[in-house]
Amino acid sequence: MPDDFERMWAELAPIGRSAGSGGYFRQPFTAAEQELRAWFDEQAAARDLRVEEDPFGNAVAWWEPGPGGLSRLLVGSHLDSVLDGGAYDGPLGVVSSFAALDRLRARGVVPTRPVGVAAFVEEEGSRFGLACLGSRLATGATTWAVARELRDRDGTAFGDVVAGGVSDLLDGVGCYVELHVEQGRDLVDRGRAIGVASRIWPHGRYRVDIAGTANHAGTTRMEDRRDPMLTYAMTALAANKQARVTGQRATFGRLETSPNSTNSVPSAVTAWLDVRAETDAHLADLVATITRQAEERAERDGTTLTVTAESVSGATEFDADLAARIAADHAEGDWPVIATQAGHDAGILSARGFPSAMLFVRNPTGVSHSPAEHAEVADCLAGVDALAETIERLAT
Repeated sequence: MPDDFERMWAELAPIGRSAGSGGYFRQPFTAAEQELRAWFDEQAAARDLRVEEDPFGNAVAWWEPGPGGLSRLLVGSHLDSVLDGGAYDGPLGVVSSFAALDRLRARGVVPTRPVGVAAFVEEEGSRFGLACLGSRLATGATTWAVARELRDRDGTAFGDVVAGGVSDLLDGVGCYVELHVEQGRDLVDRGRAIGVASRIWPHGRYRVDIAGTANHAGTTRMEDRRDPMLTYAMTALAANKQARVTGQRATFGRLETSPNSTNSVPSAVTAWLDVRAETDAHLADLVATITRQAEERAERDGTTLTVTAESVSGATEFDADLAARIAADHAEGDWPVIATQAGHDAGILSARGFPSAMLFVRNPTGVSHSPAEHAEVADCLAGVDALAETIERLAT
C-alpha cells in the first residue's frame, strides 16, 4: 500500500539535512539528491507507475489507466534544494502529487488521459548555476551544447555527470500543474490556505567581476589602494537602495575574493547579483542603474568592473483561462489568484508553449530558501486535496 502524505513526508525529512543548521543540502547528483530520486522510483513502483527518464536526469512517473491517445497532464516539481535550504521548496510538490493520485484512486476516479508526476533536476541552480536547468533542457530552452559546459564550484562540468543528448520526456504533454509552498506572505495576509499563480516576475542573475591590486593590509596607505572590496561594498548598497525605492528586488547572496587573505587588500572580487522586478522594463532599468553607479564608484576606486548576465528570464504570464478554471467554484469559495516573485519550472514550460498553472500552499512564516521555511500539515493536506481536484478537472 503506498504511503500517505504524512508518512512520505517523514521519510524525506532526514535526507540531506544538516545537523547544525537544520537546513537542507540536496544539490543535484549528490548522495542526498540521489537518495531522494531512489525514493521517487520506489513510490512510483508502489503505485505501478511507469517511470521515464531523459538524458539530463529529469524523471516522470506515468499513471496510464485509460486507452491513451489524448494529450498528457503533468504535475510535480523538483527534489533539489538551495544550499542550507528549507524542506518544502520542491519536495512538497512531488509528495503532494503522489498523494493526490492516491486520493483519486481511493475515490474511484479514472482519468481519460495519462497523468504524470514529474521530478525536474537542478531547479534551484545551486550546483551548476543555471536555475531550472532540467526543465530548460527538457523543453529546449537551453541547448546541451551550452549546458554541458556549466561547471560547479569544484570545476566539475555538467557534461561529466549526465549523459546528455536530446529529451523527448515532454512529448505529448498538453498541460503542466506545479504545486509549491508559497515563498512569501500573500496567502497569510489573505487568510487562505491555497492560491493559484497569475504570473512570475522577470528574474536575472548577474556575475559582477571587480579587479584591483593586491597589497599589504598594514603597509599600504589608504589613499594608495586600488581596493575592489570598496567597489563591491558600494555596489551592494546601491543595489539595496535602488530596489527599495522602486519596489523591486535586488540581492547579493554570494561573494568570492582573491587571495581571500585577512591581512591583504584583495586583488579581485566576484559577486553574484539576483534581480527581480515587476516587468521586463523594470528589470532592465534596475540593472542599468546599479551598473552605472558601480562603474562610477570603480572609476573613483581605480578598479575595473564587468557585469555579465548569467541567466535572464522574462516575465511569465500563466494561462489566464486555465488559472481561472482551476481557481473557481470550490467549497470554500474561489481560490485567490496571485503573482509570485520566485522562478519555477512551470514558468519555463509556460514560456515554451506548454499551458501551465501553479498551486500555492500557505507558508505561515513567509520565509523560504531557509531552514525556517514551513507549512502546517493541515495546509499541506488541503494542498493535496486541491491538486487532486485540479487533476480531476483537467484529466477526466
